[in-house]
Amino acid sequence: MPKRRIPARYKHIAFVASDVPEAQRARRRLVRRYGDGRPETADVIVALGGDGLMLATLQRFMNSGKPIYGMHRGTVGFLMNEFSEKNLAERLAAAHVTVIHPLLMRARDAAGRLHRHHAINEVSLFRQSYQAARLRILVDGEERLAELVADGILLATPAGSTAYNLSVQGPIIPIGAPLLALTPISPFRPRRWRGALLPDRAHVTVEVREAAKRPVAAVGDHNEVRSVRSVEISMDHSISMHMLFDPGHSLDERILREKFGY
Repeated sequence: MPKRRIPARYKHIAFVASDVPEAQRARRRLVRRYGDGRPETADVIVALGGDGLMLATLQRFMNSGKPIYGMHRGTVGFLMNEFSEKNLAERLAAAHVTVIHPLLMRARDAAGRLHRHHAINEVSLFRQSYQAARLRILVDGEERLAELVADGILLATPAGSTAYNLSVQGPIIPIGAPLLALTPISPFRPRRWRGALLPDRAHVTVEVREAAKRPVAAVGDHNEVRSVRSVEISMDHSISMHMLFDPGHSLDERILREKFGY
């Protein structure tokens, strides 16, 4: 089968896929049809799988500046476009760009070691035992909550506001809004506190009280640090990631649909 002509803007495509057989089959068919470049030298990266694969791809190429176009060949596909082998060149040429920035998590563990991880969706803190976590919350160095007794807390980006944040009753944030969602997970005290919307320039610090008795883990997307004593979280505006979406199916439109429940 002759290879399709690719617009100059995206002349060299690199395909990546999850380990799911369906995604691997799709990758083989697309490579036969459009060719396959090395990710390091490609103009665009096409990711085949679900949202987990998209998050992993964004993490892998976070500092490359390369646009990433996802096609759904997995389980959850909120961050993906519909799959089709046809007209990929035209779809890439017509795609709209959504720029997102990751969170930077700095977590210090019980041994005093500092762990740094980036997260696309959210940074979460969870209790590790049967006892609820006791957390102190500071924003820009000022104490805002002396003690939160809960299963945990998370800070979500607009891109991640429809993921775990939404499942724990957090607010949905438009993709272009300069905001972060600070949302408790199963709060016990204060009973009526449901979280806060913060500027995306805010620096959030979570200190773990009684850390030895009530251990807490910190998770940035898929990176976990066990038995943390404190976690600092902020949006890293020095990193810009470019996601490509088909017209009419942008991330903005999907988030808006979530707001209206369809």
